[in-house]
Amino acid sequence: MRNGTGDQWSGPPSGLRRVLQGSLSLAVVGAIFVGVLPRLASYSDVWATIRDMTPLESVILAAVGIFNLAAYWFVLVAVLPGLTLGQAAVANQASTAIANTLPGGGALGAGVTYAMYSSWGFGFRAFTLSTLISGIWNNFVKLAMPVVALGLLAIAGDVSPALMTAALAGMAMLITAVAVFGLVLRSDQLAHRIGEGLGRTASSLRAVVHRPLVTKWGEAAQRFRTDSRALLKDRWLGLTVATLTSHLSLYLVLLVALRHVGVARADVSWVRVLAAFAFARLISALPITPGGLGVAELGYAAALSIGVDAAVRTHIVAAVLVFRFITFVLPVPLGAAAYLLWRHKRSWWRESVPAVSPLGD
Repeated sequence: MRNGTGDQWSGPPSGLRRVLQGSLSLAVVGAIFVGVLPRLASYSDVWATIRDMTPLESVILAAVGIFNLAAYWFVLVAVLPGLTLGQAAVANQASTAIANTLPGGGALGAGVTYAMYSSWGFGFRAFTLSTLISGIWNNFVKLAMPVVALGLLAIAGDVSPALMTAALAGMAMLITAVAVFGLVLRSDQLAHRIGEGLGRTASSLRAVVHRPLVTKWGEAAQRFRTDSRALLKDRWLGLTVATLTSHLSLYLVLLVALRHVGVARADVSWVRVLAAFAFARLISALPITPGGLGVAELGYAAALSIGVDAAVRTHIVAAVLVFRFITFVLPVPLGAAAYLLWRHKRSWWRESVPAVSPLGD
């Protein structure tokens, strides 16, 4: 590998990077689950709280969790014309399982998704566009939710300075992101300028770590503009509804878990749950551990425990662990099964891009 000056630089071994990343992730997870969460609530009390749930409550939670899993499949179908719901389910569950279990799992999961899409006849350009558009829509919703939550809290008269600061920061990021995306879609010239500007910024950052400079981001931004306009022309509404449903169904899993372990509305209202959910989602998005393991649990528990007594805090920690078991742990075996299904279901495999897809290679 050569850097921008022509000097050879091979970079640190990928194996070493993975070992270091895995060690850091393990240390963070251990510190949170062994050193921090027990200070919020005793694990024995948490387990007793979980065991108090009735079979009906457990079944309802499982049903809501399955609905949440399925909701994202419709997002994938919306951003990739020609993809079936079954294929979306297989690709999503397999990539999620990898992202939840391996250091750097997000990139590895994307690689598995591309391998699956390729076997089904979708080219790299279609894969890239679908990944970018779904990611943009997900981030729009993630940034918008704290703003909405703040507005609801303001109506309820329960806004703290910390929440206000965080929501204003989220609003600024959302406005910036929407503005940049809108400018890219507005004209080829603007798309090229923005792409080149982002390319220069990326090259500057890569030069610091002696990585090769990036090129032709202006042309890539123009291609992205053309493809995304064609895709979103008829699909933006379905994509928006599917993305909102996916995020709100995840919030619903948390809310149902809280109510079923005994956290009453008087202790933590649904609006406060929404606010905690929105802000914790932003924090846990940082790629510190696979799937935000540990970081997410601590973020949810800390945000929900503000101003409650020890008994309610125990119920909150129990609900958070149940919530994460349903949304983080259960997808892992489902993802393994999905991967095996992909390997054996050769009737889905094709050699060329489906005619129904307007996106080329």
